[in-house]
Order: sequence, then structure tokens, then C-alpha cells
Amino acid sequence: MRVLAAMSGGVDSAVAAARAVEAGHDVTGVHLALSKNPQTYRTGARGCCTIEDSRDARRAADVIGIPFYVWDMAERFHEDVVEDFYAEYAAGRTPNPCLRCNEKIKFAAVLDRAMALGFDAVVTGHYARKGDDGLLRRAVDPGKDQSYVLAVLTPAQLAGSLFPLGDTPKDQVRVEAEDRGLAVARKPDSHDICFIADGDTSGFLKNKLGRKEGEIVDAASGEVLGSHDGSHQFTVGQRHGLGLKRPAADGKPRYVLSITPVDNRVEVGPREALRVDRIRTGAPVWLAAERTGPFEAEIQLRAHGEVYPATVTPEDGGLTAKLHKPAYGVAAGQALVVYEPSEAGDAVLASGTIDSTSSVEAAGV
Repeated sequence: MRVLAAMSGGVDSAVAAARAVEAGHDVTGVHLALSKNPQTYRTGARGCCTIEDSRDARRAADVIGIPFYVWDMAERFHEDVVEDFYAEYAAGRTPNPCLRCNEKIKFAAVLDRAMALGFDAVVTGHYARKGDDGLLRRAVDPGKDQSYVLAVLTPAQLAGSLFPLGDTPKDQVRVEAEDRGLAVARKPDSHDICFIADGDTSGFLKNKLGRKEGEIVDAASGEVLGSHDGSHQFTVGQRHGLGLKRPAADGKPRYVLSITPVDNRVEVGPREALRVDRIRTGAPVWLAAERTGPFEAEIQLRAHGEVYPATVTPEDGGLTAKLHKPAYGVAAGQALVVYEPSEAGDAVLASGTIDSTSSVEAAGV
């Protein structure tokens, strides 16, 4: 096949491109320039979107022996990822920008352009697998599995994607990179948001959304416990940085329970109040055959979070997941990813963005 290799400048995408060449494909490397002003993004070789990464990607392409180009995706990235990040926090939700980047940039804009240029597929260094049935499945390395952040892909996008690393543990990928003479073999992984240069998410949001003083109140009593400069600086489940005037009577920490942007109000309370066992999403993306009635599944609520057995019901244009054991600190705006039960395999069935959560116990049901 004629394949476009998305090369971030990290070790994973470099090895994925090299494997695509070894598999006999006609491979061209491309690096995505995502910043209008590179000086505003992170610096330091971290393997995702820094200003040094295009150079590392080009050097890797030279070693592999493939053509290499840089595509300017800065405008699209700003509109679809950065502006979405602002809007979600302003609405009291907690977005996942890396997931949105996969959805809107790496597997929408890039794949569309690749197909228009006559490529048959896009290869990336994500840790996930595609089964013989074409379904997205977990990687063999559970610590690196990225099926959660890829679960937003449509079946058509998945069909046009290759994930050569899904069957290989990360440490073996680094050894392979060294054997291939790739300078990025020991380059650190990236764990930060690329467009927040100093890692200060609160300050980044404050600069864009401004300061608006509001109250932090006890959810049970309504007592005002402190103040803040904007509800967009908080996320459900947050424990640190609350700046409360005094500790709770029982000495236990308080957590953010809810955020109401309309009146700029943040409610806090004990961890037990974060308990949820029903989660509602918006319109789902079905990667497997669409279901019409309740079915048993496992759901994941964070990129490397715990897996919860649940009964999932498609209804009212979204999904309702009734957890068989409670979860804590689930924030609207995050993704709920539905997997088939462990005994049946590890395929991704669907995903949806979390709209709301509730607790049967709290409701007295």
C-alpha cells in the first residue's frame, strides 16, 4: 500500500514508520506543525508537539530512508483543539485535548488529506491493535494501551489506519529503535498538554477566560468556605488548590463535587459524595455493530483508569451506563469508552462524551 506515516518526533512513530517500510509499503513521513507561534508551545524534547520535534522526525525519516514533509495544521488545531479546550472549561466540563486531537486532527484532517493525495492508509505509533474483524482492540502492553483515546474514531477512519506497535511492549520498541540507529530511542514520552508551555493549566485558562470572583461552598450546608477567580479553574474530583478557609470538621479532605458556570459557583464535599454509578453520554460513536437494547460491557472513564463492569443501554440518542461498582470523581466532558467483556475479548464497541452522572444510592433508589 501507499502509506502516510504520521511522525511526531518520538520513538513510537519512528519505529511504526520503519515497520511499515519493512512490511513492504511505500511510505512517506509527515510531521504536523500545530502551533501558529512555536515559541508559545512547550520546548524540550518530549516527543509530541514541541518545536524540536520536527527536526527529530526528519532525522528519523532520513535514517529509515523515506521522503519527509511538514504539514501546517496550526489553524485547524487551534480551532478544533485549543478553542474547544477553552469552551469546555468555560462550560464547567473537563475536556481531553489529546483525544480531541486524535479525533479532529490526526484521524480526520490528516486522513482526509492523505486519501485526497492518493494514500491508502495512515500509520501511527499509537499502542492499539486492529483485529481480523477490523475492530479496535487494546494493546498487549496495558501500561501503554491507547485504545481509549482512539475510541473516538469512526469505522471509516479506523479502516484507513494502521497501528504496527499494538503487539509490542514499549521497552522492546525502544530496543528496536536503538538497533535501527534511531536517535530518538531513549527520548522521553510526553505527558503534558503541548499548547500549555509552562504546564500551568489554571493560568492558561485565566489568561483567556479572565478572572471572575466566585464562591466555594459546602454542598451539604451551603456554607461559604472560600473564594476563587473563576470556576473554569476547577474540575470535578479536584482535591488540591482549593484555598479553603478552614478544614472540614472531620479533618478529611474536601473535593470539588460540582461546577456551575452560570453563577460561577463551585461546590465541595467529602469523597463519598463523588460516588456515581450511572453515567449518561451524548451521541455515541459505534466502532462495532450498533446495539439497540441493554447489553453487558466494561467501561473505561480515563486513559489509563480502572475498568468497570456495567450494563449499557442506548437510549434517547445517547448511552446510559449503570455501573456494577461505583466510580468516583467522574467529570462531564471526558470520554466513556465501552469495551466488550473481558471474557469475550478486548474490542472497543463504542464511545461517547460524558454529559452527566448520578448515584442511585444518593437518589434513594
